Amino acid sequence: MRRGRLVAATALALALLSGCTPAATVTGPSPTAPTPGFLGAELTEPYVLPDVTLEASTGAAFDLRTGSDRPVLVLYFGYTNCPDICLGVMTDLASALNRLPADVRAKVQVLLVTVDPERDTPDVLATYLARIDPDFIGLTGRAETIESVAAAVGVAIEGVEKRPDGGYDVNHTAQVIGVDAARRGVVVWTQGTPIGTYRADIERLVRQQG
Repeated sequence: MRRGRLVAATALALALLSGCTPAATVTGPSPTAPTPGFLGAELTEPYVLPDVTLEASTGAAFDLRTGSDRPVLVLYFGYTNCPDICLGVMTDLASALNRLPADVRAKVQVLLVTVDPERDTPDVLATYLARIDPDFIGLTGRAETIESVAAAVGVAIEGVEKRPDGGYDVNHTAQVIGVDAARRGVVVWTQGTPIGTYRADIERLVRQQG
């Protein structure tokens, strides 16, 4: 890839993907502008989910590629102690899915992959998600494994930032990724996406799977 094309792609990715806490660098395929097909950003080169097993909030092992028989996954990296944005994204996704026809909703699995595995045990994730949507599944594991999965789908995790009260926040980008039946991330929604956009795009993604 020529230098000019690389710079342009990087600039576009940075413009589309914003941080949950201070902004982080984004790597990987660059999204296109929104298209008539999706209201979100459709990826020119889809992400491929790695064949990685994490620990689910259900207490079972969960393979990212084969752990769900639902054709569409909605993937978000966040954590239960996030001071603001993560909870907002998760509740917006719950609202969007609740507005879908029942037959469409049944084909979608939302996954929250924690970026804070030290605090987010399976039980902590289960309690957190039960208040949002009990159908959502939380995933945790070794920090290095989570970081490798995040990198594979263009999510940047940039470590912790200490708070005055002695706690800490985890810096990460806050995009949501729509994954098709072939376990490819094909559409990205950025921070601040309206609930109606999630609903429309997720329904379109489900109906594309046939």
